[in-house]
Amino acid sequence: MGEVFRHPSLAAIEILWRWLVGIPFLLACWHEVGEILAAYPLESSGFYALDMQNPWIATTQIAGVWAYYQPPVEAVLRWLIPAVAGAWIVASGIGRSVILKRIEPAARSRPVAAIALHAAWVLLFAVTVWGWFRCMQWVAAGHIEVAGEPDLIGFSIWTICLTLAFFTIFALVSWVISIAPVLMVMEQRSAISALGQACRLGRPFSSKLTEINLVMGIVKLALMVVAMVFSAAPLPFRDELGPQAMHVVWAGAAVFYLVANDYFQAVRLRAFVEFWKVYRRPAENSTAPIA
Repeated sequence: MGEVFRHPSLAAIEILWRWLVGIPFLLACWHEVGEILAAYPLESSGFYALDMQNPWIATTQIAGVWAYYQPPVEAVLRWLIPAVAGAWIVASGIGRSVILKRIEPAARSRPVAAIALHAAWVLLFAVTVWGWFRCMQWVAAGHIEVAGEPDLIGFSIWTICLTLAFFTIFALVSWVISIAPVLMVMEQRSAISALGQACRLGRPFSSKLTEINLVMGIVKLALMVVAMVFSAAPLPFRDELGPQAMHVVWAGAAVFYLVANDYFQAVRLRAFVEFWKVYRRPAENSTAPIA
């Protein structure tokens, strides 16, 4: 963390490439939401008739609203998700290559191979999300889509536990792909060779990488909690501040989370490089200068 503080350009590059993809994505979402609402108005969906005093009735009503919007939303997601995923893969491959070059000026940048490795990371993320979604369908079938009153407490318990479980599993296994670009650049390997070597780093190095990923996962959860606290703190003063002020607070909380998350992503990459120096450079007999 101290190294990234002393070299703010590392975090700035991380923020830049992420926001170059994220801002157009949000603008595209905003445009498509407007198009969908123009063709499928909220008044026709039953959204304004939600019974906020009765969660049992509201659950069924929300399901009806989702069924109303599901066809147009799915039509947009079929082209929007592949487009965003492709842009994310290219931007992340180039952005992380630039950061590694800043960390180790003597290392040779490999942006094309880095793009391929980040495609593998996106594939792993997609599989994880798909598995989580299928589990949520299973939980809903047993607690929501049954005769009588839905079991919202049981559904919430399963949702929280399974979400944290998938979050932890992803943190435990994704470091294999995350360390591969470092091995590729620092050891002059191909993308496939680096990915294979990432699975054979030995227990001392692997345990440190797993620890870093788990800590970063905990940090991300903590940032989410802090952002939610920031966004909810002014609610008792909403009448005095006005609704527009609350929008500013919520936007500020979102920006805080995104910037802090990007900073810790740069910290993790820097930590990967430092542990590579400890565990891999002597074994590889590298003579490249290390900054």
